[in-house]
Amino acid sequence: MFHPTVPDWLHDAVFYQIFPERFANADPALDPPGTQPWDSAPTRENFLGGDLAGIIAHLDHVVGLGANAVYLTPIFAAESNHRYDCVDYFTIDPHLGTLDDFHALVAAAHARGIRLVLDAVLNHCGYGHPAFQDVIANREASPYVNWFFVEGFPVVTRPRPNYRTCSGYWPMPKWNAYNPEVREHHYKVARYWIEQGIDGWRLDVPYFVTPDFWRGFRDVVKGIDPDLAIIAEEWHHPLRWLKGDTADGTMNYTLRDLILAFCADQSLDAQGFADGANRLSRRIPAVRRPAMLNLVGSHDTERLLTRCGGDEARAELAYSAMFAAEGMPMVYYGDEIGMAGANDPGCRAGMVWDEARWSAGMLAHVQRLAALRHAYAPLRRGTQTVTAPDPDTVVVIREWRDEALASVVHRGSGTWVTDAALGGGATGRRFRVPGTGTLHLARTGDAGWTEV
Repeated sequence: MFHPTVPDWLHDAVFYQIFPERFANADPALDPPGTQPWDSAPTRENFLGGDLAGIIAHLDHVVGLGANAVYLTPIFAAESNHRYDCVDYFTIDPHLGTLDDFHALVAAAHARGIRLVLDAVLNHCGYGHPAFQDVIANREASPYVNWFFVEGFPVVTRPRPNYRTCSGYWPMPKWNAYNPEVREHHYKVARYWIEQGIDGWRLDVPYFVTPDFWRGFRDVVKGIDPDLAIIAEEWHHPLRWLKGDTADGTMNYTLRDLILAFCADQSLDAQGFADGANRLSRRIPAVRRPAMLNLVGSHDTERLLTRCGGDEARAELAYSAMFAAEGMPMVYYGDEIGMAGANDPGCRAGMVWDEARWSAGMLAHVQRLAALRHAYAPLRRGTQTVTAPDPDTVVVIREWRDEALASVVHRGSGTWVTDAALGGGATGRRFRVPGTGTLHLARTGDAGWTEV
């Protein structure tokens, strides 16, 4: 089933990503045994006790940031803190809450105008999944033996698993998505959580699964409601997911690479950024551009401030470039308040709720960018042109009908930008960026640019 358009609400979305185990602990009665204090250093094994009630309790923070969509990493029953090793796709992890708690989260989010997108982890499950345990116990006689790629018996995990996994990691056996029974199980998962009120799916490592499976997944999801979103994880080659037969858009790690090279690492000059951004935009079909999920940090990367060497000005610049670009900006929990952390597990610390420890400047910056996006239609629906008036200055111009919004993103000691460089005619008017920072200019019709 080909879908020529993307859900209209994606044009206006500002996403916030939450790692549920590390966002907020509002119900200690749900804590796993051995749960550590909230400020403990994150590891791949420890639990801090985050739960669905904690998310509900802090939805006003999401709204206050300016976000109107939340992407949750896995919330189904699993054995790890990240829950990418699911053992029951139809049950909320008991350390997060119950199905009633999930319904309460959906209701609370929707009441605030927040859409909810869940993680579809369908390439692999957890070692403890009942179907895989049945294969271990019953070997060739198991009715699930062809649900996985087991190469011999008994099943062996070490030193090398004798079954296919996700990236060689033995606790995550790979599903056989060629098997019609597996497909029906996965499509049933998609239907079930849509029935519970979600607004879309993010596809985990879809590049490890046959595209034909995802075509069927899309048929199931869009057959229920075309307004449901499907966003594919993709790190390098988004085009294969943008043909209208699998996903609406992808996570835009390619744009992230450009932004961080210019703003954080400063290994790329402005012309290199402009060329890369324009080339990327040309490659992405116009109808898919609003559904690209732009990010500068996630649960799979170092935190933004850490990548920027602790330099908040560079981090703010990266956010400016991201919010200016075509697509949906996404903020990873805690990045907006200046949390630091290396890649997994360092990027998965407990959210800091002590406002005295927040970076007020970074938070205000992200709030302003989100407010500008909501206030100016070109930032949500406009075409994009990126130029480089000098090696340290990028200009992103978004145009929609008779309106335009220009974001002048500058690293360095300051610069002047003429209205001619902004595509506004050669009147000689100039605009000053006093130092590392962003200048936003708006224009309606033939009127000149004005600072906003």
